[in-house]
Amino acid sequence: MFSFRSRLLATTVLAATGLLVTDRGMAEDGDEKAVRAALSDFHVALNRLFTGEVQPMADVWSHADDVTYLGPDGGFQVGWDAILEEWQRQASKKLGGTIRTEKVHIHVGPQIAVTQNYEVGENTNTGGGPQQVRIRATNIFRKENGTWKLISPHTDDPPFLKN
Repeated sequence: MFSFRSRLLATTVLAATGLLVTDRGMAEDGDEKAVRAALSDFHVALNRLFTGEVQPMADVWSHADDVTYLGPDGGFQVGWDAILEEWQRQASKKLGGTIRTEKVHIHVGPQIAVTQNYEVGENTNTGGGPQQVRIRATNIFRKENGTWKLISPHTDDPPFLKN
């Protein structure tokens, strides 16, 4: 599990190595708006995944070997092939429901951006009933060929998945 301290440390390391620059003068004009749009596109894709569609999720991700996924079930996938397999597994469940973001905070650098927010909504629980969701999420995006692509989402484990 990654605590707030772990996330803070990761953000600090990114900033210290120059991969994350919070001086907006170093990021291109419009990058914050583009990152906000990429985050929105990710959540649109997530909601479509809940209906069984995988392609929108594939469209928002970098397909590089260094991408990671630390999702709400506690898994840790590395590389696009492993991540795509996980998204396909999740899509097959057709969980239904919707997730939206709240309290979005964005750090934008010239090549890397980090978003932190709440993911709030509803899915279907293991018993087939509606389950309220409210978890914290950190997402890392990388600018690839002028487009911000998701390279690493990390979320809390929802209480209803903990046994």
